[in-house]
Amino acid sequence: MFIQTESTPNPATLKFLPGKEVLREGTADFRDADAAGEASPLAGRLFDIPGVTGVFFGYDFITVTKDGPDWQHLKPAILGAIMEHFMSGQPVMASTAPSTTADHEGEFYDKEDEEIVVTIKELLDTRVRPAVAQDGGDITFRGYEKGTVFLHMKGACAGCPSSTATLKHGIQNLLRHFVPEVEHVEQVA
Repeated sequence: MFIQTESTPNPATLKFLPGKEVLREGTADFRDADAAGEASPLAGRLFDIPGVTGVFFGYDFITVTKDGPDWQHLKPAILGAIMEHFMSGQPVMASTAPSTTADHEGEFYDKEDEEIVVTIKELLDTRVRPAVAQDGGDITFRGYEKGTVFLHMKGACAGCPSSTATLKHGIQNLLRHFVPEVEHVEQVA
């Protein structure tokens, strides 16, 4: 098994490409070992490596966020854990794990703005999310209120030094261009 790695705009996050499907649908974002161990055997393995602080799964990639040690010390352990997991035949997600694809929970917007929200979501799904996935992350819609779009950043995007610029200059400008009602874009947890 050959696993490729790619850097991301976030220096604390590295993208791993195992050459096979990781998650068939949606994404999964783990920020602590307790939640990861119950929901995903693979995420649990990765959190067992000292220095790993975040794990994110996309369709065909895994991003790992670290603190402390440099990548040259962590990367071999992470590659080994990923390879060992896929060779074991275990599933990436536990069958009893709560669904991570239910990104519509917690959304907020006025029903009068439904048409605007549909357009915003379509733009995010077709133009923003594929580009962000290239960098090992994901952005999901959380809400719309009085001209402000609220987005949640996951994976390599969470805590990335360039995420503010991505939001303000990239996504905000794109949404303003296609949806004149959009005035601002804000990040929410």
